[in-house]
Amino acid sequence: MKSTLFLIFSAAVWAQSAPPASVPDLPPDTVIATYGDNQKLTAGELKSFVAAMPPNMQQNALRDRKAFVQQFVMMHRLSEMAEKGKLDQRSPTKESLSFNRMYILMNAQLHEVLEGISIPQTEAQGFYNQSKNRFKQVKVKAIYIRYSSDAADAAKEPKPLTEAEAQIKIAGLRAALLRGEDFVKLVKENSEDQTSAARDGDFGTMRSTDNLPDAIRNGIFALKAGEVSSPVKQPNGFYLFRAEEINAQPFTEVQEEIVNELRQTHFKKWMDDITGGLNLKIQDESF
Repeated sequence: MKSTLFLIFSAAVWAQSAPPASVPDLPPDTVIATYGDNQKLTAGELKSFVAAMPPNMQQNALRDRKAFVQQFVMMHRLSEMAEKGKLDQRSPTKESLSFNRMYILMNAQLHEVLEGISIPQTEAQGFYNQSKNRFKQVKVKAIYIRYSSDAADAAKEPKPLTEAEAQIKIAGLRAALLRGEDFVKLVKENSEDQTSAARDGDFGTMRSTDNLPDAIRNGIFALKAGEVSSPVKQPNGFYLFRAEEINAQPFTEVQEEIVNELRQTHFKKWMDDITGGLNLKIQDESF
């Protein structure tokens, strides 16, 4: 027979392949079990206990609710025994209890403050209005000229361009565009980015928050509407970008991001104020 102590909160008790479970929706005063001298364990008591557990422990516990109830009762009994034996007043248990109480209360306070921070829409809108450049987006068309330095590609037909040849070609295309040549026409005749070429060069709408290579980011976001970039080198080719439209993401798209950032800003200020008010002075620098 397995040791009861071994079973307490042991992951081996619950089958890991079982589907996620939840606490049955029962009236809080429903008696789930009785134990000891007719002590009662109610659905409300058990549900509150489960809610305080870490999510992974909740799922493990609820995969076998009967085993969990047995272990809950065992925990209750053993903790009672520990208190009667005044183990909570002995080291290191005393200090562990003190630390965990302080730690839990600290996190409860931080959570209470953070959840209590409300950002008025006027503040979020004001932040957006002052930071529109941060939410800049550019709709672009692109021409891509590929090159290869792989010796194995040299035997292929058609033979790919070398980097130097591709650089000359992309420079020529840019010169043609500056003379007024039609961008879409040059895309169809030259671009080797099949995806954008099939859409007349439409490369998409790039946002300042997108994860882009620095060269592409700098090339695109330096443009004014209608301008063509200088050739932008990438590991296997050169791009030319033309800015079709430049605007800012709508406020509704970034409102949640702004609110979260402002909440963190307010929270940091609150933390800075608390830290500043500690009046902490180290008395023994040798420590």
